Amino acid sequence: MTEHTPQQDTPTDPTKDPIRWRILAVVLMAIVMSLISVSVVNVALASIQEGLGASQSAMQWVLSGYALTFGVVLVSAGRAGDLMGRGGFFILGASLFTLASVAAGLAPDTDWLNAARFVQGVGSGFLNPQGIGLIQQYFRGPDRGRAFGYFGTTVGFSVAVGPVLGGLLIELGGTEIGWRLTFLINVPVGLLTIVLAWLWFPRPLIRRPKNNGNTDLSSLDPIGALLLASGVLAVLYPFVESDPSGLLWLLLPAGLLLFYLWVLWERWYTRRGYSPMVDLKIFATNSYRNGSIIMMLYFFGMTSVWVLVPLYLQQYAGFSAFEAGVVSVPSALLSAYSANWAGKRVNDYGRKVVIGGLVMAVFGVLSSIAVVLLHEYAGTSVWWLLLSLALFGLGQGSVISPNQTLTLAEVPLAYAGSSGAIVQTGQRIGTSVGIAVITAIVFAVLPHSSWPVAVSLGFTTIALIILLALIMAWKDLRDRRVE
Repeated sequence: MTEHTPQQDTPTDPTKDPIRWRILAVVLMAIVMSLISVSVVNVALASIQEGLGASQSAMQWVLSGYALTFGVVLVSAGRAGDLMGRGGFFILGASLFTLASVAAGLAPDTDWLNAARFVQGVGSGFLNPQGIGLIQQYFRGPDRGRAFGYFGTTVGFSVAVGPVLGGLLIELGGTEIGWRLTFLINVPVGLLTIVLAWLWFPRPLIRRPKNNGNTDLSSLDPIGALLLASGVLAVLYPFVESDPSGLLWLLLPAGLLLFYLWVLWERWYTRRGYSPMVDLKIFATNSYRNGSIIMMLYFFGMTSVWVLVPLYLQQYAGFSAFEAGVVSVPSALLSAYSANWAGKRVNDYGRKVVIGGLVMAVFGVLSSIAVVLLHEYAGTSVWWLLLSLALFGLGQGSVISPNQTLTLAEVPLAYAGSSGAIVQTGQRIGTSVGIAVITAIVFAVLPHSSWPVAVSLGFTTIALIILLALIMAWKDLRDRRVE
């Protein structure tokens, strides 16, 4: 696999260009917009349902539609950016996301709202891989670790601010206006992102794709893109759409078959001398393969923590949506801090940073089990979750950004966007499958037991899954020592 050097992209070395910090600022601004939008909607669901008189199925699609289109377009959008210019597709994604936010904020009914959420997912799917690709393109060595550290800090800040901001907007605007403000708040941020990207991103923003030196749309690998997108859709769909008959689960083996056909196609496409969507040789690189598995497993478990905690606090402990959101704030802020701390040190300590973060995350989950059970059987305050989840947040910040840096360290620049998007697609699949499985376990236990017991069992499952990620991290550390 041939390294695609920075000099092939621009006349000068982009990693020495001071403008790269302004480019990073624009990327992080877009990440704030997209992540706050996700966490705000979680808080606004009840108000949306009341304001629009929506059914439970329609409300499920307010969340699921975004996740579905986001996951489906990620890799194709990342590859398009690699070939035709990341800056142009970044601006396209920001424009789609901003326009869809306007449409969602003005939605007269749930059909309109869900259509807008689909488009928001597409916009975010274009944004995210370009952001990862731009960081790969403009940063090397310790600076790349710092850049991903700032990326992780931004994620933590967005997760912390989202629920609180959503609660405030809903209180200010009421049932009818408040939830609309949670979408419309994206518009000024989106417009500023688009303007600054237009002013600061190097030209050309878009260029014609090239394959082996010849301009050729076949380098976009349209059949490979269709096979992979169809496979992701088939795997994700049963987890985001309830079906009493269970027939939708037949899509799972169909999705696995489509993934297999995609691999066969990519190999054949490469042998024919074309540039594939994803260079499959990258999976032979231990750091990329191991890091991708770690990330999928971690998201399989981690995301469900922030589903179970609000359910437990609101449906059992009697918390309001705003109070439940406040419980997550210390965790998110400490996650932001530890991401910045770990980003500056990942080049010195490598995989040990991730291992330490995973250990801390497991300890935080086990501590949360102790808080829930002590609240039930010893009468201690449930607010101790602030401390146990803060420990989890410290671990989370030391896992996601450092693992991103280590996973993509040996990826050729020519495949930075699509390879980063593969990792993100694994995160989406892990998130969707994890939430479906872990919440199913909790709700299966509830008819026969109490909320504390059911939630503790869910947390135990999460801890076991994160332990699997920890085992993979140890394996990667051993592989690096052998190499």
